[in-house]
Amino acid sequence: MRRWNGWGDEHTRAQLPASAQEILKGLIGEGTPQENCPFEQVLNQVPASRLPDHKLISKDPGERLRHARGQSLPDWIALRSGMVPVFPDAVAFPAGTDDLRTVLAFALEHEARVIPYGGGTSVAGHINPTPGDSPVLTVSLARMNSLLRLQEENLLATFGAGVAGPDLEAALRAHGYTLGHYPQSFEYSTLGGWVVTRSAGQQSLGFGRIEDMFAGGLMLSPAGDLVLPPLPASSAGPDLRQMVLGSEGRMGILAEVTVRIRKLPDCEQFHALFFPDWDQAKAAVRELSQSRYPLSMMRLSNATETTTNLALAGKEKTVGYLKRFLALRGVHDQGCMLLMGFSDTRRRVKRHRSGALALCKRYDGVHLFQPLGRAWQGNRFRAPYMRNHLWNLGYAVDTVETCVTWDRVDSAVTNLEKNLAGVLEGFGEKAYAFTHLSHFYPSGCSLYTTYMFRIAATPKETLARWQALKATASETILAHAGTISHQHGVGTDHRNYLEAEKSTLGIGAIQQMCQWFDPKGHMNPGKLVE
Repeated sequence: MRRWNGWGDEHTRAQLPASAQEILKGLIGEGTPQENCPFEQVLNQVPASRLPDHKLISKDPGERLRHARGQSLPDWIALRSGMVPVFPDAVAFPAGTDDLRTVLAFALEHEARVIPYGGGTSVAGHINPTPGDSPVLTVSLARMNSLLRLQEENLLATFGAGVAGPDLEAALRAHGYTLGHYPQSFEYSTLGGWVVTRSAGQQSLGFGRIEDMFAGGLMLSPAGDLVLPPLPASSAGPDLRQMVLGSEGRMGILAEVTVRIRKLPDCEQFHALFFPDWDQAKAAVRELSQSRYPLSMMRLSNATETTTNLALAGKEKTVGYLKRFLALRGVHDQGCMLLMGFSDTRRRVKRHRSGALALCKRYDGVHLFQPLGRAWQGNRFRAPYMRNHLWNLGYAVDTVETCVTWDRVDSAVTNLEKNLAGVLEGFGEKAYAFTHLSHFYPSGCSLYTTYMFRIAATPKETLARWQALKATASETILAHAGTISHQHGVGTDHRNYLEAEKSTLGIGAIQQMCQWFDPKGHMNPGKLVE
């Protein structure tokens, strides 16, 4: 059973060791836990639905509550405090494309606003109903989750857009194929959600981003059906797939998605290395990126994140041995950890691994072989569970991510962490921030900064602290010419910053495109653009 007010399965738990809790206490103060509002109490706040009955929709208050918010920190604050301002009037559960057409027609007939709902993992406000006189129909695609067609000769597979990551991979692996898209939300997020938010998986360096995988599909809109044939290539005008990518439900609902697949790799390995300092580590990963070395992933933690992760692991004896070993190899307090992945045939993995490790050795990288890499692989989707535990200890955790060119990486990391650390001084509080690089490109990379702060005595104050942190981070990103979102989409949280990247003329073009497909503004209003 999924948690209604936190991340993941309610039976899966992550624990911070007592020694790590003391470290966190020393960094930002003792945790200030607040009482969570019970499910039944929030349930009693769900108002009567403004929609009539229909066989494909549910007006059950529990379903409406569970589909009311996503996984952003403001969503958590709303759910755990019981202060949820708006609920959908109903939740639709179409089982196929014909059902989806019926549901969309029902919504248009009753002047309802329509919110497409995949896995509910949005951290940018994509699926939240907004206040208004019109009813809100949330459309869950959970039952549209089948493998519809597998074209092995073409290396194409077509799925219902609501298929979740594990089910998609299981269906492909049964035939010897993979998509290779592994966002941290992989266990719950859906293929359709990946497309409409321009998602990037942890192994995007080797497998590509979702725009590299998205070959075509079918989108249902108020103006009609948009069929996107999965052509290998075309020079016949603008690529209409690019309109659907990142559209966030503003034009219509993806019903079917065709993706480019590949054979399962014979061998997959993840290795850990440590570098003496940031400059050498960054130079190594930049050279690997620009030489287009055939790796499936890299993740480089700066010294602060490396130290934090080792300290919060709680394995003091093991970490002590590791630090002494690294010290003998010239890696001390400013050491930075790099995770490196290989996915290919065994022979190619062996050859690529040797070349990549030799390059890293030129920058004094210390190879620790596979144990740390295997540990990361085994826990790669468990990190969000720690948010549940930290919240119960009285700490809030959030992240910001961007992508900048190589010449801006150092200043962006430094100023993001510095500005986040200082922004709560006006509240008499502290924030603690650390960063890693991932999703590498020849011209730059993404920055992923995590920050922690104490929960306040009231939900309003906690939200005010988050708003100050989010605004500071967003302004810092824009000051370094970074994208306001590299992998989490726009939603409502990033909407006001989008014009800096797209320009006024560009925003107008996006608005016109949305209006063409959705003339009366029924589709997910308020998200992406006004």
